[in-house]
Amino acid sequence: MQNVPVELLFIGRVVGTHGLRGDLKVRPEAGSESLLAAESVVLKRSDGEMASHRPVRAVRHKGNILLRLEGLTSVEAVQPLVGCEVLVDRKGLPPLTADEYYWFQLEGLAVEDLRLGALGRLDEVMTTAAHDIYVVHGPYGEVLIPAVSAFIAEVDPAAGRMLVDLPEGLVEEADDV
Repeated sequence: MQNVPVELLFIGRVVGTHGLRGDLKVRPEAGSESLLAAESVVLKRSDGEMASHRPVRAVRHKGNILLRLEGLTSVEAVQPLVGCEVLVDRKGLPPLTADEYYWFQLEGLAVEDLRLGALGRLDEVMTTAAHDIYVVHGPYGEVLIPAVSAFIAEVDPAAGRMLVDLPEGLVEEADDV
């Protein structure tokens, strides 16, 4: 096993190979931008074994990311990596602008709507072709909030809170909630 960083962040899973030159097809989780800019990735096998690799190519392709690793130049060389988790070192993530957050900074935040009050806890960030979706669970059940500036009023990870301004009809309201 090669030198593996300690603070690892799960950002996707190898779901197949692509072409003959050793490209891996990675299904990204939220935060896939960090995979596109990563100087190093860690692949974790189902048995827990981990190995660090240097990407030489990472590009978006049909909702996935094609990842080519240094020294692995054939489909035969990368086939055993299908199924691996793809992780990056949190310390190596590129800095973000003031209004940007990595998904791991958002998970667990208490989410409140300006009109409805407490919506629950942000449990997951899903990636779609259009934009990310915040998955919140609470008194209104599962609420899917498009991660677009029109709906997000304030994000305060230090306070553990996100304030949203949702349009009527996005959350199913019941009289007894």
